[in-house]
This record gives sequence, structure tokens and C-alpha cells, in this order.
Amino acid sequence: MRGVTRALLLAPALLPWCSRAAGQVPDSGALPPPPPRRAAPAWLRPAAPLVLPGAGQLLAHQDRGAVYLAVELYSVARIIQLTHEGERQANRFRDLAFEVARRGFAAARRDTVFEYYETMERFTESGQFDRGPGTAFVPETDTATYNGSVWLLARRTFWTDAAVPPDPMSPEYLRAVQFYQQHAVGPAFVWSWRSKPLEQGVFRETIRRSDDAFRTAQNVVGLLLANHVVSAVDALISSRLSVAVGRRTALHTMLGPVTAVRLSVEF
Repeated sequence: MRGVTRALLLAPALLPWCSRAAGQVPDSGALPPPPPRRAAPAWLRPAAPLVLPGAGQLLAHQDRGAVYLAVELYSVARIIQLTHEGERQANRFRDLAFEVARRGFAAARRDTVFEYYETMERFTESGQFDRGPGTAFVPETDTATYNGSVWLLARRTFWTDAAVPPDPMSPEYLRAVQFYQQHAVGPAFVWSWRSKPLEQGVFRETIRRSDDAFRTAQNVVGLLLANHVVSAVDALISSRLSVAVGRRTALHTMLGPVTAVRLSVEF
């Protein structure tokens, strides 16, 4: 009983101290303020479009970043499509060359440089490489064939008179033969479209389609690179102007036959 009485007597004196102590305890339901966000580096927005167009605009919450990104996706898809088409047509004209024009001349299929197939467009026949029946080397003389045209060019280049052959052991004759051997079509690549004009026409058209596909793909690559550069310049100017004027700015660009640039500043 004596301890209870002392506690009752001390309770009024302890109440003010407990109230002050309670006021100093933070509310368990209150959260500490979030740490301040770190600002993105100044170089990030202009540099990001060099990797992915539109990234700098999307980092600044600018909707036109989606336009740059869409152009990027379209360009990549178009390049893949055109490259595939060019390769498909290239395989087709090579098949035509071997199965039609080179049929009967070469037992094994061998590929070579593209200039060879371009020559097959212009000449119906390659002509023989060596017309000599024995060990003596005799170039093709039919100027309607490719090899014959090469021998004519060699004679005009090294002989005094293309119609009058010099001594076969003379330097002029030997240089002409050397030129012919370096530029004429060898025995392994002889061809003939004779009596097959329709097939040669298809061959020419297939080469043209292959060339057009690869050429268009190169043009789209140029558009792809321009999209990277324009997006990076857009992000650079927008970020620099925003810092300079203290307001949100935007640089609007439009790629096409006529390139347009428009600057807007929020007030």
C-alpha cells in the first residue's frame, strides 16, 4: 500500500514530462522526404539519338521522338527487304547464266565477279579463248563476240595497223597477246545465248531488278543515317535552348522533298 500511494503521488508530476517526451517522438506513419532526383547529364540527350533516333526526345518527354523511332524501324525493315530481294534476283540471274548460256561449256558451276555477268548482257557469245588447233595460241577473231572485241582492241592498241599483223615474235604482237590473255574470258567461263534471245532478255531484266534493289537499299541507308543526325541535332538544339531561355523549347523537323524546321518556345 505504501508503494501504491507513492506512485499515485508521483503520477501528476510525471505527466508533463511524458507529454514533452511524446512530442519529440516522430510519427511512425510519416515517411522521410524522398531524396532529390539527379539530373541527367547534359550530353545524354544529344548523344542518345546517335544510337537510337528519338531517344533524346523521349528522354525530354517530347512526343516527336516516336516519329524518329518509327522512321528508324521502317528504314531497317526496308533495308532488310531490299537486300533480300537483291540477293534473290542475283541468285536467279546466276542460275540463268549457268543453266542456259554456259550449259554445255562448263561441267562444274563456278562463280566470278559481277562484271562478268554485265558482259553477258551485252554480248550474245563470249567466243573462244584459243582458236589454235595445236600448241600455237590463236586469239578469237570474231569481233561480234566478247573475246573477239578484246583482240580487236589489243590490235588497235599495240599494232601499227590492226589489219596487218606484225611478226609473231615481235614485241608489238606479244604485248597484244598478253593484253588479250589478261582481259578475255577463259575456257572455264565461255558462254553463248545463240538461239536463246528470250532467255537473255530475262537475264538482262533480272540483273536490272537486282541492281535496282541494291541501289534503293543504299538510298535508304542514307535516310537511316540522316535520321540519326537530325534527331541528334534536334535534341542538342532543344536542350541548349531550354537552358538558355529557361523555358521548354522544341525544334520540329520534317524530312522529305522539302526539309522544314520550326522552333517553338513555351511561355
